[in-house]
Amino acid sequence: MPSLCDTHVHLDLNDFSNDRGDTIARAADAGVDFMLNVGFDLETSRSSIELAGSYDSIYASTGLHPHDATKYGGDLADELRRMSEHSKVVAIGETGLDYYRDLSPRPAQKAAFREQIRLAKDVGLPLIIHNRDALEDVLTIVDEERAGEVGGVMHCFPGDAEYAREVVARGFHVGIGGPVTYSKRGRLVEVARTVPRTRLLIETDSPWLTPEPYRAEARGRGARPRNEPAYVAAVAKAIAGIRGVDVEDLAKATKGNAMRLFGIRDRGAPAIVYEMWGNLYLNITNRCTNECEFCVRYKSDILWGYNLKLSGEPSVEQIMEAIGDPRRYREIVFCGYGEPTVRLDVVKGVGSRVRGSGVRVRLDTNGQASLIWNRNVVPELAESVDAVSVSLNAQNADEYARLCQPRFGPGTFGHVLGFIRECLKAGLEVSVSVVDVPGVDVEATRALAAELGVPLVVRGGGEPRRRRSREE
Repeated sequence: MPSLCDTHVHLDLNDFSNDRGDTIARAADAGVDFMLNVGFDLETSRSSIELAGSYDSIYASTGLHPHDATKYGGDLADELRRMSEHSKVVAIGETGLDYYRDLSPRPAQKAAFREQIRLAKDVGLPLIIHNRDALEDVLTIVDEERAGEVGGVMHCFPGDAEYAREVVARGFHVGIGGPVTYSKRGRLVEVARTVPRTRLLIETDSPWLTPEPYRAEARGRGARPRNEPAYVAAVAKAIAGIRGVDVEDLAKATKGNAMRLFGIRDRGAPAIVYEMWGNLYLNITNRCTNECEFCVRYKSDILWGYNLKLSGEPSVEQIMEAIGDPRRYREIVFCGYGEPTVRLDVVKGVGSRVRGSGVRVRLDTNGQASLIWNRNVVPELAESVDAVSVSLNAQNADEYARLCQPRFGPGTFGHVLGFIRECLKAGLEVSVSVVDVPGVDVEATRALAAELGVPLVVRGGGEPRRRRSREE
């Protein structure tokens, strides 16, 4: 059963008074091992924290919904700030704008939203944003308050695919729940299909927005369709079908996204191998010769739901044992949370053995291997890997130095370009990648890749360094 998360629940409400414990147990039975119980006023912020304190799998947020925006300020604002320091509070919200019900005057909604963005920035927590019929105003306030510095999630995503691109460009995630199961076409389906997988979150908004088939089943019995976290599995299944991926991979990716966003550490053992999208990735070191501003290592130890914080570096034999039969995988990739070529002998030892079984081997690298070892190591790599993906990361040496802060100084970018040329000369399949972050000219980088004669992969905007987990 996939390991799932539900990033938006309200289990503290009276809807669950008679079976709250059973509901949480059903979620666990369905594979849901992380839930975020969301506060939307003072009372529910308190009860969310209380509930989170009773269950290891539940975390809390604290905030004020736009419906009650006129109450923001004074003692309430002070109390929300105080509660935000609780060890299990991982987000600020539910805050935002609601022009559909308009239960608070719009100026009051905007003011409360701005103040909670400022609170989130002060305490270093991401935001949970409610956005109903207020698409333009939400983005305006997000921009003016520079909310992308902490990021967060646009809950119960309200827009189309183009709006999702705007949200992602600002450093936010897209939260999709039960409504994605209501139709096989439409704007939410297109959002689910196209949002970058690193920015996708799944949720239920329990007790509301029950997914199919549970909504129809309840109505067939003449009952109100109450949603619950176990049903997030139906959301994951629907989105996996829309994207044409395995539901287990979708579950791992969205859980990993949530754990990184909310700074939650995996209590499980570190993974030296991790499987996604039919490939097996090898985590052989956490050491790196770059300190890239956008690297996820500065946010969390979690990638795709796996804990990649190594307690020690595995040997060739330990890695081969963890791989098992490599023929089960489409590709074996040296990747992980560090630069693989700092362990060149391990790359060569494992790579040659895997290739001997007829399986393709790829090296994801920063391209500094020859600098690390003070010799041209490409001929050695060519005997151990089939393909090399180099993190180019910038269009020129100055921008590379600013973003990546390489250990080897300002000449590093030129050496990376030389490494790429040597790999091509050795007959390796080569690609380069760039992360679309402020300061990077993607089109200039694309032109540089074309000049080198290699394809460019553009990755979604990276996240700035933020406070790491309080559990560390």
